[in-house]
Amino acid sequence: MTDTQLESRKQTAKNWFSTLQAEIISELETLEDEVLPPLYHGEPGRFERTPWERIKGPNGEDQGGGTMGLLKGRLFEKAGVHFSCVHGKFSESFAAQIPGADKSGGEFWASGISLIVHPVNPRVPAVHMNTRMLVTSESWFGGGADLTPVLDYQRDQNHPLAEQFHAAMKDACDTHNPEYFPKFKDWCDEYFYLPHRDEPRGIGGIFYDRHSSGDWDADFSFTQDVGKAFRDIYPKLVRQTYEQSWTPEEREEQLVRRGRYVEFNLLYDRGTTFGLKTGGNVTSILSSMPPIAKWP
Repeated sequence: MTDTQLESRKQTAKNWFSTLQAEIISELETLEDEVLPPLYHGEPGRFERTPWERIKGPNGEDQGGGTMGLLKGRLFEKAGVHFSCVHGKFSESFAAQIPGADKSGGEFWASGISLIVHPVNPRVPAVHMNTRMLVTSESWFGGGADLTPVLDYQRDQNHPLAEQFHAAMKDACDTHNPEYFPKFKDWCDEYFYLPHRDEPRGIGGIFYDRHSSGDWDADFSFTQDVGKAFRDIYPKLVRQTYEQSWTPEEREEQLVRRGRYVEFNLLYDRGTTFGLKTGGNVTSILSSMPPIAKWP
């Protein structure tokens, strides 16, 4: 592959991630418009888009950045939908953990979208999704989506929320390879797990990383389909649940469950580690944290 071909692929992926950010933001703002009193109060929330730049290099050179999208609304207590495109050099210790970084002299390029949604209503499930492309001397895609209902009765693989979410992810996978869904579903269950509590973070979805089949176009198309599947299924699940009222006890259960979310992101999440170790935007990286959480 020539340098020109690689640059074209980078630009294509970057443009797609930015487009997906805009599409998901539009979907979430539409949902904000739909909810009404007496369950929801105030004006519908809108995303505040904040451009940011990565910490400059040793000679002041540009190292990319992104656009942070953050909403605090009446349906979504906090929603972050972020786009980034960064490049530079890994630290020596971190480069040792990244495939191909030894041959690239630690140089890397990465672009992607990452999001987290924490609804006001405990009956509306929280959710996380990200897709990304990373380049060292090698290149690959990664990402996935996972659903995190906060009420115990919803945290069941046979609950309609879980069944619909998994079906959407399966369809995205099966279009490309019938082996993807069982593999990436298991990987998600293993990854989004809190070993210190011996419990899953949510009801799963799919997770994949360092995905490079040798056919870049096919891998990129798969990553696009994952993003589109999420864009389409999550609003459907929100609309099925946002008119349901909730109790103070369910709100308490939601806040305690959010505490588990914090524990996972700070202790185990690769994306958090990658962002913080590569000079990313700290506000954007840590926006995945819920606005309010409790530990009993």
